Order: sequence, then structure tokens, then C-alpha cells
Amino acid sequence: MDTNHYVTVIDFVEQGQSLYVQVEVFDGLTEKRYREEVRFLDDLLYGELVHPAKSPLSEPCRIVTVEYLKNHFGR
Repeated sequence: MDTNHYVTVIDFVEQGQSLYVQVEVFDGLTEKRYREEVRFLDDLLYGELVHPAKSPLSEPCRIVTVEYLKNHFGR
């Protein structure tokens, strides 16, 4: 199985202290693609896609996704 994970920012919008991000993620462990919205409130990242207990992503892919988004948006 391919363990390459891909994160693509589709769109984003800032509203006050919130940043809404439409993201597409390919999980290389499960070979599944997900497209969902996550939200930054200041430096905190919210959304089922990145939630440690609720995410459908494999743990390595979830970590890559969180790190990528925080680096990409400087949060």
C-alpha cells in the first residue's frame, strides 16, 4: 500500500478571527479521499477530519494534515 498522504486546499475564507478551509485529503494508508471543511479559530484547528477521536483518516495522515494546514496558514 502507498503511504503517501496528499493535502490540497480547495478554498478558504476569513471571517473575523475564524478561517474556514475546504480541504481535500488522500490517505495513503487507506487509499481513500476525503473532502471536508475545517476551521481555525485563532491558532486552534477544528473539524471532524482533524479530530483525534472522530477523524476518518489514519493517524499518520491526520497528523500530516494538521501539520500541513498549520504551516500553510501560519497558525
